[in-house]
Amino acid sequence: MIFSHSRQFVFFAVPKTGTHAIREALRPHMGVGDWEQQVRYGRTTAPIPQIAAIQHGHVSVRELASVLAPDELKNYFRFAFVRHPFDRFISVCAFLARSDPSYQNAPVDWMKAALNRPRFLQRVLVASQSSLLVSDNGEIGVDYVGRYEQLQESFDAICQRLQLPCVSLERRNASEHLDYRQLLDDELADRLTSLYGDDFIRFNYSP
Repeated sequence: MIFSHSRQFVFFAVPKTGTHAIREALRPHMGVGDWEQQVRYGRTTAPIPQIAAIQHGHVSVRELASVLAPDELKNYFRFAFVRHPFDRFISVCAFLARSDPSYQNAPVDWMKAALNRPRFLQRVLVASQSSLLVSDNGEIGVDYVGRYEQLQESFDAICQRLQLPCVSLERRNASEHLDYRQLLDDELADRLTSLYGDDFIRFNYSP
């Protein structure tokens, strides 16, 4: 997450949706009093203790709203990016299992087994995108949802809205994996369709 008082925006970083590239492009425009929550690379600068205590940088809409006054964000431009649930799940697994030979040898079997582990399902990386972006009223709590599939185009639209110079996004923290259409079998696709049903509906993706 990046919270910018100076530019009046909030970037909600949904895992594996190009967030590292977007963070790098936004950081040069952060001013005094702006802050970022990103535990992995040591950028835990949130001045709000409840947010700083979260052990990752993927703060949800509801988590932020729980520590702010109801009208505190009304003038802030809030945005996030989403990705096809199948593609995102494979990217998450490839990242988590990047040093696990069993994933390299049989990725589909690895993913099926992972879905049977409660601890795996509880990880924020595996959480649905909807669960991170929905507000207490059940609606998506951001003003703009960009698409990973049109990452640069979506980011350019955000820059125009914030009156920032458009820059080319760099590839950062990317996982190497096959296209989901080449990798998933019917069983795994069905399980993921059930797990991420809300994402397919809310963000208009097709299984």
